[in-house]
Amino acid sequence: MIITQKKPIEEVMALVGDAKTVAIVGCNSCATACQTGGEPQIKELAAILEQAGKKVVATTIADYCCMNLGVKAKMKPINAANPDCVICMSCGDGVQCVAKNAPTIPVYPSNNTMYLGEAVKFGVWEESCRFCGDCVLGQTGAVCPITQCAKSLVNGPCGGQKNGKCEVNPENPCAWIKIYERLEATGQLDKLSMRRKDKGYGDFAYPRTISLRGKK
Repeated sequence: MIITQKKPIEEVMALVGDAKTVAIVGCNSCATACQTGGEPQIKELAAILEQAGKKVVATTIADYCCMNLGVKAKMKPINAANPDCVICMSCGDGVQCVAKNAPTIPVYPSNNTMYLGEAVKFGVWEESCRFCGDCVLGQTGAVCPITQCAKSLVNGPCGGQKNGKCEVNPENPCAWIKIYERLEATGQLDKLSMRRKDKGYGDFAYPRTISLRGKK
């Protein structure tokens, strides 16, 4: 699940600026689960905008703001309403997808996109993946050193742990102790001697595209 947090309303209003008419697009998937872009949040934001003297001319909620085909249909009445701007209550990917389907209308985010999160209990998510594009989980016992280690070290611990806890955040266990224990439990301690390439951006040309149909 993509975890989002609401931007301070002051930031959202600053983005809206002098716009007199506004449309709002919510997301019925991740943002709804995070309570940052579902029906209640759309109504709440619309009320705030109206109180600030803006006119909300249209609202809609897409099943997934990151799915272009669904968003394209949802944006037809939004574009027909011709607002001065659109506020998208989704992750950053959803904002970009909405903007592609509103080519002449400014689109602004109401959320900050945080990370791909694992639901540990209702309403609580822990960061699990940073979308680095070069997964090492097969060599680290399915414990991610990029997200679980405060320093994102890929070839072993820093040596600063104390009593099994991270020196940067003592509330967190040392990721490399977790990796060691997992590899030991699965009989794969030999993988600790494997050399992993340090993370960097030199191997990628951004933005990236993945297609099941091969090259475009």
